[in-house]
Amino acid sequence: MRFEIMIRSTRVAVLVATMTLAGCAFAPPAKPPAPPTPAHYAVQPTPADSAKADDVAQHFSLGARAVPAWWRLYGSDTLDAWVDEGLRNNPSLAATQHTLEAAHQLLRAQVGANMLPTLDAQGQTSRQRALGFPGIGPPTNLYDVYAGQLALSYNFDLFGATRHGIEQTAAQVDQQSYEFDAAKRALAANIVIAAINAASLAEQLSTSERLSTLAHEQAALTERSYRLGAASQDDVLAMQQQAASIDTSIPPLRSQALRARHALAVLMGRTPDQAPSNLTLAQLHLPVDVPVSVPSDLLQQRPDVLAAEASVRAASAQVGVATANLFPHISLSAALGSAAFKPANLFTASGSIWSAGVSLTQPIFHGGALMAQRKAAIASYNASLAQYQQAVLNAFQNVADTLTALNQDALTLQAATDEAAAASQSFTDTDARYRLGAVSYPEAVISEQHLQSAKLSEIQARAARMSDTAALFQSMGTPPAAPR
Repeated sequence: MRFEIMIRSTRVAVLVATMTLAGCAFAPPAKPPAPPTPAHYAVQPTPADSAKADDVAQHFSLGARAVPAWWRLYGSDTLDAWVDEGLRNNPSLAATQHTLEAAHQLLRAQVGANMLPTLDAQGQTSRQRALGFPGIGPPTNLYDVYAGQLALSYNFDLFGATRHGIEQTAAQVDQQSYEFDAAKRALAANIVIAAINAASLAEQLSTSERLSTLAHEQAALTERSYRLGAASQDDVLAMQQQAASIDTSIPPLRSQALRARHALAVLMGRTPDQAPSNLTLAQLHLPVDVPVSVPSDLLQQRPDVLAAEASVRAASAQVGVATANLFPHISLSAALGSAAFKPANLFTASGSIWSAGVSLTQPIFHGGALMAQRKAAIASYNASLAQYQQAVLNAFQNVADTLTALNQDALTLQAATDEAAAASQSFTDTDARYRLGAVSYPEAVISEQHLQSAKLSEIQARAARMSDTAALFQSMGTPPAAPR
């Protein structure tokens, strides 16, 4: 008899172990397939150095790690203070941080509620009316009931429903954590780019206003020449049209400059009326050494890619939950306490009560809901795999585009600088000749107009190079934490 009991116990243990191991295979792979590893980001290999402009050729440090506080490389204490203020005070970032903290706490609650037994203290008091026995005593009885007990319950996770549910929540917490990292870096980049944009627009506005003054002066000189018979009316109308065209561009430019300052203030957590004064482009130094991580390292640094990978883990765990829900659920419950009709008799030997039980629930028919939920979870998992692959491709494209832009920015700035230098030399020579009486004043005005137009192009090209450098730093992501 004892031998038969041992055999039965062994069979039960083997069955439980088999079911537990089966539960481990209920979810598809939590790690997405290996992403592609391109030889280089763009169509053309990344050069070691960009073209030289403003006497600076940026060096692309291939294989280097991402820089954490990269905005400090612009060499402006004011810009550093603006970024730090934004990271402290931006409401959107604060909301993301609080949401992440809430997710952490919900994960802790889920672990505590599902992985460990629950123990509750219960107390009850009631007054009841019951029917008496016919012919014996009063027809009804009134009495009070007092009870107190400890209730214990525990759900056995034989098929991994609880474990996979916790894995899903943990992966969602990881996803929100990476999204928070991405939000921080995006905020820093947006503040830097907004500061560069505001500085550029302010300088473009000043240059455009000078162009407007020169255009009106040239129109007045042409009209004077027309009165003297040295110019035609068409010449006068052409100059007036040119001046009006420049005037038309100034209000939108002024609006853009003010809107850029307003945007910068809001990014920093200020109201628009508290927008800081503009920096100048001369106060910002273009970073010379720019890290360019290899593609395999990039995917471990980009928060958006890591968030997509965490989404795959969450979707995999959801499939495990939906699969485990097709199998039996076993729970244990027990209670120990005391009950009496008088408070004085509580917690005495005669009032002791207890209960213990095990329940097993096997789903049989739910109208196909459980199978449909599992198929939906599998479809969501496949969607997350596709979204991960797209996130990887977007990351590679982001880096390729910014690298390409930086190379072209340097060439554009070099051409704009050469044009401005030539225009400046021409204006210097023309102005000197005008002072000597060798050329007329209108020729000096035209020469300065060419100079201001060249400066306008140079300002735009210089700002674009600085902004695209910030975009490249952001595209490199966040360096992984050093192992402890």
